[in-house]
Amino acid sequence: MTTPQAVLDRYADGTPVRALADAYRSLDRWTGSDPLLLVAEAAASTTGQRFVGGIVPSVERFRDAFVETDRVTRFADLAAIDLADDDLVAAFGAQRKRHVLLETASVLADRPEDDDLAALQAWAATADHYRYEADPIGSISGVGPATFQYLRQLAGVDTVRPDPELRHLVDALADDLPSAPLSTATALHTIAAGEWLAYRTHYSPLEIDRIAWWTFTEPDDREAVLEASGVALPSPYSSN
Repeated sequence: MTTPQAVLDRYADGTPVRALADAYRSLDRWTGSDPLLLVAEAAASTTGQRFVGGIVPSVERFRDAFVETDRVTRFADLAAIDLADDDLVAAFGAQRKRHVLLETASVLADRPEDDDLAALQAWAATADHYRYEADPIGSISGVGPATFQYLRQLAGVDTVRPDPELRHLVDALADDLPSAPLSTATALHTIAAGEWLAYRTHYSPLEIDRIAWWTFTEPDDREAVLEASGVALPSPYSSN
């Protein structure tokens, strides 16, 4: 009998699963543990831009204009920026990204934790993705399940993001496991499928997410993303 573990092992073979997941869990990526940049990265993703050509340049412009100049040092400062601020427009362009950035900062600035990273991580650890629309961040216009989950991943939470790569993996596994409750009909169904796989295998949700990304991303694109995000893979792994 084919088991979820056996099927998923085939996809995980040759994938640096632990290293890819640990980069998120330990905040060991290009944005480090700076909560302002973590929120900026999630906000920059809301219009579906590619990581290397869209998200990274937006966050770098934001960092240069606001963080490195000390114009913004905490979420409260960021929340006070005007939506039409010239530097903000130059950094992010689309109003949707700017709106998500400022509103998310406002929500997190109102939390009781002592510092911004603690506030972000406390929110991420307890946020309910199945009720994201009732969440103060999930209810922000422009934040859907994918952005919601991405921000939680960026904050170090071991969870899945309902992106195209995960949908491809779930659909492929569903063909091999026809009796399994694996559906990608909606974003929440996709998340549930990822969680079911984590429950039935030795892989964590984030590890399953990274298996999906590695498997269904072109090698050249993997290389570019890994380089831009500052994720170093242990020998003998390579994205080619």
